[in-house]
Amino acid sequence: SSSSNDISVDVGAHLEEVREAMAQACREAGRDVNEVRLVAVSKTKPLELVQAAYDCGQRVFGENYAQELVEKAQAIGNDDVQWHFIGGLQSNKANMLVKGVVPHGKLVVETVNSFKVAKKLDSAMSEFDGKTLEVFVQINTSGEDTKSGVSTEEAVELCQQITTECERVKLKGVMTIGAPGDETCLDALVACRNHIAEKLEMDPKDLEVSMGMSDDFAVAIQKGSTNVRVGSVIFGARDYSNKK
Repeated sequence: SSSSNDISVDVGAHLEEVREAMAQACREAGRDVNEVRLVAVSKTKPLELVQAAYDCGQRVFGENYAQELVEKAQAIGNDDVQWHFIGGLQSNKANMLVKGVVPHGKLVVETVNSFKVAKKLDSAMSEFDGKTLEVFVQINTSGEDTKSGVSTEEAVELCQQITTECERVKLKGVMTIGAPGDETCLDALVACRNHIAEKLEMDPKDLEVSMGMSDDFAVAIQKGSTNVRVGSVIFGARDYSNKK
């Protein structure tokens, strides 16, 4: 149940502020603003706010829960939307996620951390002829046990497996959640991307870097992020609406 608090969030104004801050960070880093994608993280937020962001021109959304993503993709129903799955993905949910989202929009999975999940996504895509599914491999840059993701060394092997053994899953880049306030996680992800590119004999520019959230997206852009995941500063703080 969405409260009136939620709906009073001025999503359009917030989006403008975030885009301006992104443009500023790009200018300071000497980067083209078109090199950085804004993923509006709408997890737990009501459909009205997603629709409001869509109406303001936002086309890329991030969700953490497979069922919620499927429901929103079907409700919004516009195939010009990119839905980025950014939560932990159990391999038994891969099929449901793909079949629930791909008919209604573009799905990108940012949290692949095992070959088993990649293969499940690959076989789920077999129903959709001629379509590929772009994925990021999730790297644990902080070394914290609580964070999911693979180590840099494991990432090389996983990326190799995806590029050689998956038919419909395409390696798009690497992502990290990182430890809050720890900029070394951002540097570590860029180094990891460069290492993978070297080992796979790819141009580093062909592997994206997904890092940076509400608190640190400007710094992440300056360090080379191509994909920032911003939620609370666009949609308001999460789930405080029921606390009066």
